Amino acid sequence: MSGLRGPVRVVGAGLIGTSIGLALARLGVVVELVDANPDNALMAERIGAGSRLVQIEPQLVVVAVPPDHVGAVIAEQLAQTDAVVTDAASVKSKPLTDARLLASDLSRYVGSHPMAGSERNGPLAARADLFDGATWAITPHSSSSPEAVELVRCLAEACGARTVELSVEDHDLAVARVSHLPQLMSSLAAGTLVDAPNSHLQLSGQGVRDVTRIAAGDPGLWTQIVSANSAALTGLLEQIRDELDRVLVALGKEEAGDELTSVLARGVSGAIRVPGKHGTPHIELVSVLVTIPDRPGQLARLFNDAAASGANVEDLRIDHSPGRPVGEVELLVKPGSDDQLTETLTARGWVVHR
Repeated sequence: MSGLRGPVRVVGAGLIGTSIGLALARLGVVVELVDANPDNALMAERIGAGSRLVQIEPQLVVVAVPPDHVGAVIAEQLAQTDAVVTDAASVKSKPLTDARLLASDLSRYVGSHPMAGSERNGPLAARADLFDGATWAITPHSSSSPEAVELVRCLAEACGARTVELSVEDHDLAVARVSHLPQLMSSLAAGTLVDAPNSHLQLSGQGVRDVTRIAAGDPGLWTQIVSANSAALTGLLEQIRDELDRVLVALGKEEAGDELTSVLARGVSGAIRVPGKHGTPHIELVSVLVTIPDRPGQLARLFNDAAASGANVEDLRIDHSPGRPVGEVELLVKPGSDDQLTETLTARGWVVHR
């Protein structure tokens, strides 16, 4: 936290702003909460994210408002204070462009973007540990002062994140790939379910749940985000359109195998490039599937028995069986650990298969 003394003014007491306040409160940093909706600021204050009544000039201002308003609030805070100003918006080009139209000196402004969030919104969804181990992008522009960049880096590290520095343009292309495009694809897939008969939905499994999970995000907020990053997204969507055309042409042929295999294989190649937990390189994990009764205490018992095997569970998924009082837990472990995990769980009465 070297260099970050506070106070820190957080403008926007939603999920991200309140989580920043809670994270800084762990370190005793004074946080001032500002929100156009007084109920949000009051709720954030009540859960310990800061105070609405701080009278001291801030050292740093964090703008965490909806994307359409970020640039104007950046300019406003630069005019009202002598503080360094950053923002938490998921698109960086539009806020910078908007702020340049309203402020003559942007040397105290440095864009940033914590890569953490939730489908839930508002201060009650906030957590002090939301950024622990997360990546926090810092996006200086041509006139950002080195001191301002360093203070924003201190903020990210104080919140528990690891930082990566990117240009504004590179950041927006990166988030288009790893966040905004997946959101659109999830929403498009979920949209096909709106008019589906209930008999079709009864066949739902973990695959459709995985693909459509993030489609539950706030449509109004995502409209602002996607619109603000239209340039980067357009190029990626054109690539997707070309791939869809390949698939449609292939499906119209009697022998579609090679073309479809090529598309699917490219997907596998991309998927294995996604980093593993803690940002480590992707590794192939082995699945151990366990049938679990849908009763209180069963997950706790399973986790205790898995721990007794000595195998470290790297990840897990839960799939519910429609119409049956059981589910299936997929425990993912490193190769070599699956045998001991299977042996221990079987010995303790679990139905295990691979």
